[in-house]
Amino acid sequence: MRVHRSFAFVDVSGFTALTELEGDERAVDVLTAFRVLLRDICSRRGVRIAKWLGDGVMLVCVQTRPLLEAVLELHYVVGVVSGPVETVSIRSGVNAGEVILMEGDDYIGHCVNVAARLCDLAPAGEALAAPAVMEHLPSWGLSVSESHISLRGVERPVPASSIRLAHDGPDATLDPICGLPLTHDTAEEIAHDVRGSVVLFCSPGCVDTWRRRPPRTSD
Repeated sequence: MRVHRSFAFVDVSGFTALTELEGDERAVDVLTAFRVLLRDICSRRGVRIAKWLGDGVMLVCVQTRPLLEAVLELHYVVGVVSGPVETVSIRSGVNAGEVILMEGDDYIGHCVNVAARLCDLAPAGEALAAPAVMEHLPSWGLSVSESHISLRGVERPVPASSIRLAHDGPDATLDPICGLPLTHDTAEEIAHDVRGSVVLFCSPGCVDTWRRRPPRTSD
């Protein structure tokens, strides 16, 4: 059956060096923390973890926007918030298109291969996105640069954009659900709390979760 899906491959780069320098147990701790973080982000964003690939993962989503949101949030948390081990970081490749859904849980198609190859060639800490997904980049996402990359098994160089979170600026405030830094220009949703203060959100999902939270009770 032919379907349209969006795909991301994420890899923990520097993992082999980590096992050599700090031992298998430390590497397992880092990988476990990565998987816990990814599960949390994907569950909030509505992205499915298709399969674990050792020190990497394949993600799939019917829609492209939630997948980009998940990848951008993951890179921000790992690269900025968590202060990861110096020898490890993550890299990603994102693409979308028509594929063949095989036996209900496997995807065969050119766009899957391109996403995987972009991940393989991305520098440590970088997320590379194919043109097919760029129109779905959230307002708090930023295209840093664009280049043409030669991929193994692909005849012509593929254009790819390096994407990241647009979080710079002293006026940024944190989304109370996901913790992403936002400004009035980059927020997807704006609401007001009980005191009338402005609250910024990265997505309708985050503002909906915030509104559904039980009110705080004073002691």
